[in-house]
Amino acid sequence: MEAGPGPPPPTPEREPLSLAEIRDVWPLLTPGDRIQAFLLLPRDDAEDFFFSVAARDQAEIVLGMPGREQRSWVRLLPPDDAADLIQAAAVEKRDALLALLDEPTRREVTALLAYSEDNAGGLMNPRYIRLRPEMTVDEAISYVRKQMREQPRTIYYGYVLDSEQRLLGVVSFRELFTATVRTRVAEIMTRQVTTIPEHMDQEAVSLKFGQSHLVALPVVDVEGHMKGIVTVDDVVDVVREEATEDMQKVGGVEALDAPYLQIDMRRMIRKRVGWLCVLFLGEMLTASAMGFFEKEIARAVVLALFIPLIISSGGNSGSQATTLVIRAMALGEVRLRDWWVVVRREFIAGIGLGVVLAAIGFLRIVTWEGLFHTYGPQYLSIAATVSCSLVGVVLWGTLAGSMLPFILRRFGFDPASASAPFVATLVDVSGLVIYFTVAATILRGKLL
Repeated sequence: MEAGPGPPPPTPEREPLSLAEIRDVWPLLTPGDRIQAFLLLPRDDAEDFFFSVAARDQAEIVLGMPGREQRSWVRLLPPDDAADLIQAAAVEKRDALLALLDEPTRREVTALLAYSEDNAGGLMNPRYIRLRPEMTVDEAISYVRKQMREQPRTIYYGYVLDSEQRLLGVVSFRELFTATVRTRVAEIMTRQVTTIPEHMDQEAVSLKFGQSHLVALPVVDVEGHMKGIVTVDDVVDVVREEATEDMQKVGGVEALDAPYLQIDMRRMIRKRVGWLCVLFLGEMLTASAMGFFEKEIARAVVLALFIPLIISSGGNSGSQATTLVIRAMALGEVRLRDWWVVVRREFIAGIGLGVVLAAIGFLRIVTWEGLFHTYGPQYLSIAATVSCSLVGVVLWGTLAGSMLPFILRRFGFDPASASAPFVATLVDVSGLVIYFTVAATILRGKLL
């Protein structure tokens, strides 16, 4: 009797991904695959990866773990990072995550969650080295060593406080370890301290770091009581977040609140459709403007050939100007009171750019007429019309694009809302008016 087929060969187990491989493919993995890959990592590699990812991914990892493992991972984080993780989780999951913390840390995290997540209080770590002014250097060093074993990730400076927790000064560890042991802390501390108000916006906090070139800054309330510290690694995340949000807004998209590959498609459409509708309605004004000049176009059809050239040049110059001004505002290089300086600079730039484009446009029309006889006997008048229009449209686009962020900031809106597509649409309509007004002046009695 013929033997039947044997059992299928066992499927070989897939080898776990390495840490480098997980970093590469993480954005492409499904939530289930992410948890599985993470749990297969050696503990040291898993900790390195856990600390390196965004708070949203940390929350996803913890919530996807078996309940018995969640506690150990949440408790690895300092209070400010634990607060970020909890804020990144769904509202209904936050209480459960908060309950995983030990009681002292839970109180610290709860206090941090009371702050808005986009101001200094929401960024700060409430754990730092506290020193008293009457301490000797020897006493201070012993205390610092003890604290470094308990909170090694937050040690940068020692902050000297009075009995009511008001900030008196700061001591760098270099000063502390090079001073004689009997010297009092008050004698070596720096009294002129750069501080951050607890409700300062995170974008202003990042500018403060850029100006001070320090790795940590103390956060104080209105009475000078020290609340915590913000470190430079927190600010790196802020800069990335703010830059991403501004780039999305400048591109005519409402700021996304999740990575591109992870955001739900319906939410993606909602974020993008609003500006598209506004821009579409704005472009309808362009059609209305062309209808208004219908007779001029019918008499001199050649004018229609240059409409895309004229309006795109104005839109491009406006987009350049608004991008430069928005970035300068974000870096603190330009403030509201500088609007007149910006107007003068952009007026000169607009004239210069317009003249360059006008020269190119004039040369193009003259060359094409010489080679192909495209524009007829009035080609010099047409070239003059296009050239003068380019100067006017580029100048107007540059001024409009540079002033729109100032107007938005003056009325309390985000200057980044002055998106490049919005500026281009605005200049399209006005560009047509400038173009046909110039044409009516130069070509009257010739083609019109």
